[in-house]
Amino acid sequence: MDKIEIIGGVKLSGEVTISGAKNAVLPLMTAAILSSGENIIRNVPNLRDVMTMGKLLAHLGFGFHLEDNQILLQTKKITSIEAPYDFVKTMRASVLVLGPLLARTGRAKVSLPGGCAIGARPINLHIMGLEKMGAKITLSEGYIEASAKRLKGATIYFDIPTVTGTENLMMAAALADGTTILENAAREPEVVDLANALISMGADIQGAGTSSIKINGVNKLRPLDYTVIPDRIETATFIAAAAITRGDVKIKGGRPEHLEAVINKIKEAGVRVVQKNDKLIVKGPERLSSIDIKTMPHPGFPTDMQAQFMALMAIADGTSLITESIFENRFMHVAELKRMGADIKVEGSTATVKGVESLTGAPVMATDLRASASLVVAGLAAHGTTVIDRVYHLDRGYEKIEEKLRMLGAKIRRVK
Repeated sequence: MDKIEIIGGVKLSGEVTISGAKNAVLPLMTAAILSSGENIIRNVPNLRDVMTMGKLLAHLGFGFHLEDNQILLQTKKITSIEAPYDFVKTMRASVLVLGPLLARTGRAKVSLPGGCAIGARPINLHIMGLEKMGAKITLSEGYIEASAKRLKGATIYFDIPTVTGTENLMMAAALADGTTILENAAREPEVVDLANALISMGADIQGAGTSSIKINGVNKLRPLDYTVIPDRIETATFIAAAAITRGDVKIKGGRPEHLEAVINKIKEAGVRVVQKNDKLIVKGPERLSSIDIKTMPHPGFPTDMQAQFMALMAIADGTSLITESIFENRFMHVAELKRMGADIKVEGSTATVKGVESLTGAPVMATDLRASASLVVAGLAAHGTTVIDRVYHLDRGYEKIEEKLRMLGAKIRRVK
């Protein structure tokens, strides 16, 4: 199993280019199910999750090829309507085949999802929405089995905003009979990107990016030819890496309009962030200032940056309160940061972080995707050597992160 070794204490400098967004490309791949023909998706990051989704789509009978950050998906023929446990257990986003399969074929059988162990994340809202659209759904032996001759438009209210729920039902509604309205819908940029991609295929969608999305169903969608947005969480992670190392880094390709909450908070901590043309210039201070954060659905502070910000606050002046309001089990990185000398106490959904003078390198273990990123960020600033185990989590969401950091001067390498 690969490990990442970091010798900390180097100020990062130089330029890094952001890859396409993992959380945008996965729903785009499943959106291709709605068409029959050759689909092209560009600016695709070469990640473990992308390959897992590709293998799942190949299992359904589609042709899948990824080369030079471009996917070719041939969706003329469907040979299976089942997403087996072996695929879905490793990646929660696999459940996104449910809506499009049901809309195109009238049937779908999908294993209940797995993925990062950061909380229950039930999919009851997906099921509720599809049932309102006329689907017959049963749960049996760990599988969701759904059927519908043709889905019908409906008004669906989400008790809480759900990104994958919004995406699944938006795809299903694109081929439904009549109008579907999704209320209290997720507003994340990846949801907007999916809506734009569906519109390019011929879908009739209004309101994406707001809490109310209206979808007028159509009879047919053409194949997809689309370029994925840049990854806002990778962008923010490199902002954090520059900040914690007192670095001076140019980040190319990130979209600051997707990261207003993160940029506002990082500025509060004393970091200089300036946009110049298509680049963000990030300069870290000699000493970070403590700030409080609370994760919220977009446009609030993203839960996917909570762990990386905790690493920053571990060596900031003062005490910060970090409240996790999205997932109930997303503080597993705390124990590993404490191994590096961080002073953190957790009570319920809030972590109190007292900034220490410095962190010390240590052997640590990644427990999920963003936790692994936080340990990389912490290791970049720590005295001595940090060795991060279970970096397969990192490979699920960051394309060639050690190579990109090495280009910025970091002493980082992958150990086989």
